[in-house]
Amino acid sequence: MDHSHHAATGHMADNSTTMPSHHHHHPTTSAHHSHGGGMGGMMMSMTFYFGVKNVELLFSGLVINTAGEMAGAFVAVFLLAMFYEGLKIARESLLRKSQVSIRYNSMPVPGPNGTILMETHKTVGQQMLSFPHLLQTVLHIIQVVISYFLMLIFMTYNGYLCIAVAAGAGTGYFLFSWKKAVVVDITEHCH
Repeated sequence: MDHSHHAATGHMADNSTTMPSHHHHHPTTSAHHSHGGGMGGMMMSMTFYFGVKNVELLFSGLVINTAGEMAGAFVAVFLLAMFYEGLKIARESLLRKSQVSIRYNSMPVPGPNGTILMETHKTVGQQMLSFPHLLQTVLHIIQVVISYFLMLIFMTYNGYLCIAVAAGAGTGYFLFSWKKAVVVDITEHCH
Protein backbone atom coordinates (compact mmCIF):
# COMPACT_ATOMS: atom_id res chain seq x y z
CA MET A 1 0.00 0.00 0.00
CA ASP A 2 1.50 3.32 -1.07
CA HIS A 3 1.22 6.10 1.51
CA SER A 4 3.29 8.67 -0.34
CA HIS A 5 0.20 10.85 -0.91
CA HIS A 6 0.28 11.76 2.81
CA ALA A 7 3.04 14.33 2.28
CA ALA A 8 2.67 17.84 0.96
CA THR A 9 4.79 18.94 -1.99
CA GLY A 10 7.34 21.70 -1.78
CA HIS A 11 8.08 21.22 1.93
CA MET A 12 10.19 18.07 1.81
CA ALA A 13 13.53 19.34 3.08
CA ASP A 14 16.32 16.77 3.41
CA ASN A 15 14.44 13.90 5.01
CA SER A 16 17.10 11.43 4.00
CA THR A 17 18.01 10.72 7.62
CA THR A 18 14.48 10.48 8.90
CA MET A 19 12.57 8.61 6.25
CA PRO A 20 13.40 5.38 4.50
CA SER A 21 14.61 6.01 0.95
CA HIS A 22 11.76 4.01 -0.62
CA HIS A 23 9.25 6.74 0.32
CA HIS A 24 8.88 9.27 -2.45
CA HIS A 25 6.20 11.66 -3.66
CA HIS A 26 4.09 11.08 -6.75
CA PRO A 27 4.07 14.23 -8.90
CA THR A 28 0.40 13.68 -9.76
CA THR A 29 -0.73 13.75 -6.13
CA SER A 30 -2.17 17.04 -4.96
CA ALA A 31 -0.69 18.73 -1.88
CA HIS A 32 -4.22 19.20 -0.56
CA HIS A 33 -4.47 15.52 0.43
CA SER A 34 -2.38 15.84 3.58
CA HIS A 35 -4.50 13.89 6.08
CA GLY A 36 -2.94 15.33 9.22
CA GLY A 37 -3.88 18.90 8.49
CA GLY A 38 -1.09 20.06 10.75
CA MET A 39 1.70 17.86 9.49
CA GLY A 40 3.60 20.92 8.32
CA GLY A 41 4.67 19.18 5.13
CA MET A 42 6.62 16.45 6.89
CA MET A 43 6.26 12.95 5.53
CA MET A 44 4.91 10.42 8.01
CA SER A 45 6.82 7.18 7.93
CA MET A 46 4.83 3.97 7.80
CA THR A 47 7.83 1.78 8.68
CA PHE A 48 10.23 1.81 11.61
CA TYR A 49 13.33 3.96 11.20
CA PHE A 50 16.15 5.28 13.38
CA GLY A 51 16.61 8.96 12.58
CA VAL A 52 17.23 12.12 14.57
CA LYS A 53 16.44 14.84 12.02
CA ASN A 54 13.00 16.37 11.49
CA VAL A 55 11.27 14.03 13.95
CA GLU A 56 7.99 15.68 14.89
CA LEU A 57 6.94 14.80 18.44
CA LEU A 58 3.22 15.23 19.23
CA PHE A 59 3.06 18.92 18.28
CA SER A 60 4.09 20.72 15.08
CA GLY A 61 6.48 23.03 16.96
CA LEU A 62 8.20 20.18 18.80
CA VAL A 63 10.70 18.88 16.25
CA ILE A 64 13.78 16.84 17.08
CA ASN A 65 16.82 17.71 14.92
CA THR A 66 19.90 16.59 16.86
CA ALA A 67 21.13 13.53 18.70
CA GLY A 68 21.03 15.52 21.96
CA GLU A 69 17.40 16.47 21.42
CA MET A 70 16.60 12.82 20.68
CA ALA A 71 18.37 11.75 23.89
CA GLY A 72 16.31 14.29 25.85
CA ALA A 73 13.10 13.13 24.15
CA PHE A 74 14.04 9.50 24.88
CA VAL A 75 14.41 10.26 28.60
CA ALA A 76 11.16 12.28 28.69
CA VAL A 77 9.17 9.58 26.87
CA PHE A 78 10.73 6.87 29.05
CA LEU A 79 9.68 8.76 32.20
CA LEU A 80 6.18 9.42 30.81
CA ALA A 81 5.69 5.69 30.12
CA MET A 82 6.97 4.86 33.61
CA PHE A 83 4.61 7.43 35.13
CA TYR A 84 1.71 5.90 33.17
CA GLU A 85 2.36 2.48 34.70
CA GLY A 86 2.71 4.00 38.17
CA LEU A 87 -0.55 5.91 37.72
CA LYS A 88 -2.42 2.71 36.85
CA ILE A 89 -1.22 1.01 40.03
CA ALA A 90 -1.87 4.13 42.15
CA ARG A 91 -5.46 4.30 40.89
CA GLU A 92 -6.03 0.66 41.84
CA SER A 93 -4.61 1.32 45.31
CA LEU A 94 -6.77 4.42 45.77
CA LEU A 95 -9.83 2.47 44.68
CA ARG A 96 -9.18 -0.22 47.28
CA LYS A 97 -8.77 2.43 50.01
CA SER A 98 -11.93 4.32 49.03
CA GLN A 99 -14.34 1.41 49.08
CA VAL A 100 -17.05 2.57 51.46
CA SER A 101 -19.37 -0.34 51.99
CA ILE A 102 -18.65 -4.01 52.25
CA ARG A 103 -21.49 -6.51 52.33
CA TYR A 104 -21.29 -10.25 52.74
CA ASN A 105 -24.02 -12.31 51.10
CA SER A 106 -24.46 -15.99 51.86
CA MET A 107 -26.40 -18.25 49.58
CA PRO A 108 -27.03 -21.99 49.62
CA VAL A 109 -25.49 -24.10 46.88
CA PRO A 110 -25.85 -27.82 46.30
CA GLY A 111 -22.96 -29.83 47.67
CA PRO A 112 -21.83 -33.43 47.26
CA ASN A 113 -24.16 -36.28 48.23
CA GLY A 114 -27.21 -34.02 48.42
CA THR A 115 -25.79 -31.73 51.10
CA ILE A 116 -26.21 -27.97 51.03
CA LEU A 117 -23.22 -25.67 51.39
CA MET A 118 -23.27 -21.95 52.16
CA GLU A 119 -21.25 -19.83 49.74
CA THR A 120 -20.26 -16.32 50.83
CA HIS A 121 -19.74 -13.43 48.39
CA LYS A 122 -18.22 -10.07 49.22
CA THR A 123 -19.87 -7.02 47.61
CA VAL A 124 -18.01 -3.70 47.63
CA GLY A 125 -19.62 -0.39 46.79
CA GLN A 126 -18.61 3.23 46.25
CA GLN A 127 -20.68 6.43 46.20
CA MET A 128 -20.83 8.35 42.92
CA LEU A 129 -20.88 11.84 44.45
CA SER A 130 -17.85 11.46 46.67
CA PHE A 131 -14.35 12.92 46.67
CA PRO A 132 -12.68 9.53 46.04
CA HIS A 133 -14.82 8.96 42.94
CA LEU A 134 -14.14 12.49 41.68
CA LEU A 135 -10.41 11.94 42.20
CA GLN A 136 -10.62 8.61 40.35
CA THR A 137 -12.39 10.37 37.47
CA VAL A 138 -9.72 13.07 37.17
CA LEU A 139 -6.93 10.48 37.37
CA HIS A 140 -8.71 8.39 34.74
CA ILE A 141 -8.80 11.37 32.36
CA ILE A 142 -5.07 11.96 32.93
CA GLN A 143 -4.36 8.26 32.35
CA VAL A 144 -6.33 8.23 29.08
CA VAL A 145 -4.56 11.36 27.78
CA ILE A 146 -1.13 9.94 28.64
CA SER A 147 -2.00 6.62 27.01
CA TYR A 148 -2.98 8.40 23.78
CA PHE A 149 0.22 10.47 23.89
CA LEU A 150 2.26 7.28 24.24
CA MET A 151 0.34 5.69 21.38
CA LEU A 152 0.93 8.70 19.13
CA ILE A 153 4.62 8.75 20.05
CA PHE A 154 4.89 5.07 19.13
CA MET A 155 3.10 5.81 15.87
CA THR A 156 5.92 8.11 14.79
CA TYR A 157 7.64 4.79 14.00
CA ASN A 158 10.91 6.29 15.21
CA GLY A 159 12.84 3.36 16.66
CA TYR A 160 14.40 5.37 19.47
CA LEU A 161 11.04 6.72 20.65
CA CYS A 162 9.36 3.30 20.34
CA ILE A 163 12.10 1.78 22.48
CA ALA A 164 11.62 4.58 25.03
CA VAL A 165 7.88 3.84 25.26
CA ALA A 166 8.38 0.08 25.62
CA ALA A 167 11.34 0.34 28.03
CA GLY A 168 9.60 2.96 30.17
CA ALA A 169 6.40 0.91 30.39
CA GLY A 170 8.37 -2.22 31.26
CA THR A 171 10.44 -0.43 33.89
CA GLY A 172 7.35 1.20 35.37
CA TYR A 173 5.56 -2.12 35.56
CA PHE A 174 8.61 -3.71 37.20
CA LEU A 175 8.94 -0.92 39.77
CA PHE A 176 5.29 -0.39 40.66
CA SER A 177 3.28 -3.54 40.00
CA TRP A 178 5.05 -5.78 42.50
CA LYS A 179 3.07 -3.94 45.19
CA LYS A 180 -0.16 -4.89 43.46
CA ALA A 181 -2.27 -6.99 45.81
CA VAL A 182 -2.98 -10.50 44.69
CA VAL A 183 -6.35 -11.66 45.92
CA VAL A 184 -6.72 -15.37 46.51
CA ASP A 185 -10.26 -16.67 46.96
CA ILE A 186 -10.06 -19.57 49.42
CA THR A 187 -13.48 -20.76 48.27
CA GLU A 188 -12.22 -21.19 44.70
CA HIS A 189 -11.71 -24.87 44.00
CA CYS A 190 -10.44 -24.66 40.42
CA HIS A 191 -6.75 -23.85 40.86
